[in-house]
Amino acid sequence: MSAEAQTKYRGKVLQVAVPSPLRRVFDYLPLPQKHALPEPRVGIRVKVSFGRQQLIGIVVAVVNSSTLEKKKLKPILASLDSEPLLNNAVFKVLLWAANYYQHPVGEVFAAALPAKLRNGIPLRGINKFWTASEPTAEEENSLSRAVKQQALLSFIRSTGEVTESELRETGFSKQLLMQLLQKNLVEEHSRAEVAAASFEPLEKESNFDIKLNEEQLIAVTTISKALDAYKCFLLDGITGSGKTEVYMRIMQEQLSKGLQCLVLVPEIGLTPQTITRFQQRFSCLVVSLHSGLNETERMTAWSQARDGSAGIVIGTRSAIFTPLAKPGLIVIDEEHDSSFKQQDGFRYSARDLAVSRARQESVCIVLGSATPSLESLHNAQTNKFVHLHLTQRTGIDQSSTMEVIDVSNEAMTEGFSEQLLYRIRKHIAQRNQVLVFINRRGFAPILNCQTCGWICECENCIAQFTVHANPPSIRCHHCGAAARLPRSCPSCKSKDLNTMGIGTQRIEVFLQKQFTDTPVIRIDRDSTRRKHSLEKMLEEINKGDPCILLGTQMLAKGHHFPNITLVAILDADSGLFSADFRGQEHMGQTIVQVAGRAGRADRPGEVLIQSRHASHETLQSLANKTYSEFSQSQLQERMAAQLPPFSHLCLLRTEASEMQPALQFLDGIAQFCQRFSAHNSLPIEQLGPLPAPMEKRAGKYRVQLLLKTDKRGNLQALLSSLCAELESMKLPRSVRFSIDVDPQDLV
Repeated sequence: MSAEAQTKYRGKVLQVAVPSPLRRVFDYLPLPQKHALPEPRVGIRVKVSFGRQQLIGIVVAVVNSSTLEKKKLKPILASLDSEPLLNNAVFKVLLWAANYYQHPVGEVFAAALPAKLRNGIPLRGINKFWTASEPTAEEENSLSRAVKQQALLSFIRSTGEVTESELRETGFSKQLLMQLLQKNLVEEHSRAEVAAASFEPLEKESNFDIKLNEEQLIAVTTISKALDAYKCFLLDGITGSGKTEVYMRIMQEQLSKGLQCLVLVPEIGLTPQTITRFQQRFSCLVVSLHSGLNETERMTAWSQARDGSAGIVIGTRSAIFTPLAKPGLIVIDEEHDSSFKQQDGFRYSARDLAVSRARQESVCIVLGSATPSLESLHNAQTNKFVHLHLTQRTGIDQSSTMEVIDVSNEAMTEGFSEQLLYRIRKHIAQRNQVLVFINRRGFAPILNCQTCGWICECENCIAQFTVHANPPSIRCHHCGAAARLPRSCPSCKSKDLNTMGIGTQRIEVFLQKQFTDTPVIRIDRDSTRRKHSLEKMLEEINKGDPCILLGTQMLAKGHHFPNITLVAILDADSGLFSADFRGQEHMGQTIVQVAGRAGRADRPGEVLIQSRHASHETLQSLANKTYSEFSQSQLQERMAAQLPPFSHLCLLRTEASEMQPALQFLDGIAQFCQRFSAHNSLPIEQLGPLPAPMEKRAGKYRVQLLLKTDKRGNLQALLSSLCAELESMKLPRSVRFSIDVDPQDLV
């Protein structure tokens, strides 16, 4: 059927992205002309009737016809903005992201806005003010005995208008004003708050406290020459090589032109440190955006970024959607970190969207890491990114030595070999600090019965409960379920229960007994839940007194601890045999990042890795070669197996309370994919449908189908057709279906 034949209504139509599971926009009519103030435009919010609900949507297009008859078209209920909320570049990136990640466009736009804007709150607050009216003689005479009301009316007439804050400052009560209002002696008005002015361009510094080394100077000079257009740089620098100083020099260039800088960091815990560092360096307003903010704080920071009053915006993953009045630079710190990928709902990669946004806004983007992802390294090798290297630590002549300790035939005490305990004592005796790393929080990962062999498992997941000591409890780290610590075995009623394995809490108890005169500071998600708890711990560490830091991956990212001379990695084996093909890459990145915390001042660093597979090629490569050499060997393995970045993946997953419905539904999806690929001659491989490696999580059985191809276009063609098919189908209520393009988690 031709487009002409499909057109059933001719006239102005608003295409609105409504937050719903449907992957399309919806046609609405504008309000009648007498109501249409402000005039609906692309990018503004509108309130619409959607089924039995009233929802807030975004106008994505204004067209002159609809495929629906006029009687089926509803007018919008209200137009909420006088100007688009998002600039043109961010708007286009969101439309592209909805298409690429195959996610409903209305939900994509909703994810990009603060909750207050999603709920219809005005972008800018409404200020009320009052002016004197033209009273009749009778109304004027009504004040003959009201001295205070006369004084207030005289004040309003002399100033022209008065606001509520001015009223308070001058000592008049709100009650007096209301009495004048009732007598028609004053009139009430309202107006929207005026947007804040953009920050003043900073003076360009010439004298810096920190002198750049040759590699830093090359990086700054190279990037500076490309700041007027889009270009992506991969800043590949070992830990302690001064990547942040390079960021700051480039940011200084742009801030001096009155341009804003957007900096993404992987963890909330890093945000306060980064903000403090930038506030100390730059005189402009620095704002943060992350999940630790309340909705008012988030709205304020978002508005300051949008109107240009904030010169620097620092945030975690979702900050990539923040509009900037005058964008000048995007920086992604620790670009390899998997937390830049959203794992549920709108499954986007903030790093990849940042590159797309930089291209749209014609600004420079810098991806920084000591352990770049294989995808970014491949992009650099194929000249999509410019590869810059920092191979020297700044102002440090000392380097860390790395050694793998074979513990396969050694008796261990709470996860420690005798050799490792000896080394820790030695470094503490020299008044240094020690970092002990194990990526397992809690007291112990397993609770079992010594009589019958029962193991305490989560009923909602195919996983064991983790034992926590403070407070005594069992918790599932996958679904969040928690319960009291059982006193007896539910199977045989025996009280002979025992823990197996070690976690950070158990190690903390052990180290406190071994090193009674040395503080043990545990840093993990459990110990840093309270507000400002992490900052207090970091202050304690930065005093420089001997102490033992104990923690998980939170300690591996971006922290500078100049007094640490020994890093001990208790268990390096878990990543060697991961069900995920990225397991060894992630393990290598973690070990290198943790190792980089040692030897960052004028004292030599030492890194000890305990393993029961000490001769494994991956561990030996990490211990005896550079990360660059390790990553090249990983890239060769990926190329041989035709895995990303040499191919493109999509994970289709179903979840249901029973296995059979999930498997049955995904099997139908798999058959559709096979037919489509065969009919269109698309070389797309399918693995599955199969139960996920973690078959049950949060009470749902999980089945997945992995699609693989060497061309993105093939995958997008299939997914677009599949989504159109799904729109016409009625999905079983018991089954949840998700699409994850470029998945990072296959488990």
